Amino acid sequence: MRVFLDTNVLVYLFDADAPDKQEQARALLQAEVANGRAVLSTQVLQEFYVAVTRKLARPLDALTAEAALRCLAELPFTPVDSALVLRAAQRSRTDDLSFWDSLIVETAVQSGAKVLYSEDLQHGRVVEGMQIVNPFQA
Repeated sequence: MRVFLDTNVLVYLFDADAPDKQEQARALLQAEVANGRAVLSTQVLQEFYVAVTRKLARPLDALTAEAALRCLAELPFTPVDSALVLRAAQRSRTDDLSFWDSLIVETAVQSGAKVLYSEDLQHGRVVEGMQIVNPFQA
């Protein structure tokens, strides 16, 4: 079984201002990587770099962020292609999601994931047989 990790889960790995979520994200990533289930997308890699260098209260320097990005890039990933972009545009229209969230959902489905870990999407929702799970929800 594959699981897809949204950008926000990975950003918490480096968010020193949210230590509980940081530890939860670390444990989740370690477990899913150890089980060979974690998958990302090119979109997640891009968003991750921008978020950890610009959006954290204490952002990473570019060299540290690039090193983290290189580690994450070792994981299996699904590239975003034009067909995925078009399906995301349609899902954005039909499911009332932002385009970027729709692209995450479409890419997770395309990757064969049965679970999409995300803090930003509706916890418990099932999309095409894939369940959305907020790993930080109590």
